[in-house]
Amino acid sequence: MRLNKFLSGSGVASRRKADELISQGKVSVNGKVVTELGTLVREKKDKVCVEGKEVKLPSSFVYIKLNKPKGYACTASDEKGRKTIYQLIKCEERLFSVGRLDYDTEGLLLLTNDGDFANAVMHPSFQIEKEYRVNVEGEVKESELAVMRAGVVVDGVRMPEARVKWLGYENKVTKLSVVIDEGQNRQIRRMFEAIGKSIKLLKRVRIGDVKLGGLKRGDYRDLTTEELNSLVRGR
Repeated sequence: MRLNKFLSGSGVASRRKADELISQGKVSVNGKVVTELGTLVREKKDKVCVEGKEVKLPSSFVYIKLNKPKGYACTASDEKGRKTIYQLIKCEERLFSVGRLDYDTEGLLLLTNDGDFANAVMHPSFQIEKEYRVNVEGEVKESELAVMRAGVVVDGVRMPEARVKWLGYENKVTKLSVVIDEGQNRQIRRMFEAIGKSIKLLKRVRIGDVKLGGLKRGDYRDLTTEELNSLVRGR
């Protein structure tokens, strides 16, 4: 197996990022630093380390969907001492999230130990849609929705277009559906900040064809075969 594929499958990084780690001399095989791209490893015999820490391929793959509550960080440990999503899940395998949700954002989050799967789902070239429910203070005008659909400009850079649908207005709160196919950092929040609107609720309800469904906050379950196939189809 190629070393970059081994690192990707171990959840260390995408294959492109793995190549960078190798070129930077941060990867060793059996105690010897390796910098040559295309190096082959015996996945069951060779000892592979990244910055001195051994990494291994998982014995079996796990694919989970979680309804992340607001107030949980998407990290294994938080420097601020905040609660993390891993306190909600009981699993012997070392899992990592497929992308992240902000501390104050809730909803659908995928977790796995399959690095290739995670990298494919996150890669922009696959254009996997993410749908959010957004509650915004005050009334949002149609002209403001049009700006977000075309891509708002933040710090002189136009953000990707978004599909924005008006769902209703009640108790001085506008309810919207927002669909994006890129995962820029804090993209949804930055979009609404750009038009001067304050978000009261931000919740992801769909990734590709996988929906949050009836999962209660803090609950999780394995992806069904159908859900998993819908994400890996066309990879």
